[in-house]
Amino acid sequence: MENFIKKAENVIKHWYLSLILGILFIGVGIWVLKTPLASYLTLSILFSVTIFISGIFEIIYSVSNRKVMDNWGWVLAGGIIDLLLGLWLMASPALSIAVLPFVVGFMLMYRSMIAMGFAFDLKDFSKSGWGWLLVLSILGLLFSFVLLWHPLFAGLTIVIWTGCAFITLGVYRIILSFKLKQLYTLSKKISVF
Repeated sequence: MENFIKKAENVIKHWYLSLILGILFIGVGIWVLKTPLASYLTLSILFSVTIFISGIFEIIYSVSNRKVMDNWGWVLAGGIIDLLLGLWLMASPALSIAVLPFVVGFMLMYRSMIAMGFAFDLKDFSKSGWGWLLVLSILGLLFSFVLLWHPLFAGLTIVIWTGCAFITLGVYRIILSFKLKQLYTLSKKISVF
């Protein structure tokens, strides 16, 4: 039992990284919705930088928890994919304009599926609040299908869909961070006994 508590404590000790990502995603989402007339090029550069930063944070989180977290490789893979996509999009803004709906759609689909897994994992540790995380991850999945199904439509309304997607992902990350913090606090109280 003590080994399990120590393992869980180590996995969730960096809960604040999810909070930082959530705030970043909500900020990007609000900016996108507030400036619908901003150039599509600016939007693609912003995506590139955001995806790149997200990749860095996820790589740090997965590597720092690799010895204690099951399936840490999936988080690492997602971080590496984000890092490489961010670099690629920053290197060729003209190309990123053409593929932006697809990149965002597939990235959001992958993140939403991971988020669903985290929601179900959290269900095992906490009986409350995991349902909201599941709902938000399903909403993210629906947004990704819209982006992929109608790329021309998505290209015309990418600002609205992207803003909604980033805000949804940001809210998910913030809720997840508070749940992880609760579990971390609880594990500290248990380890005192």
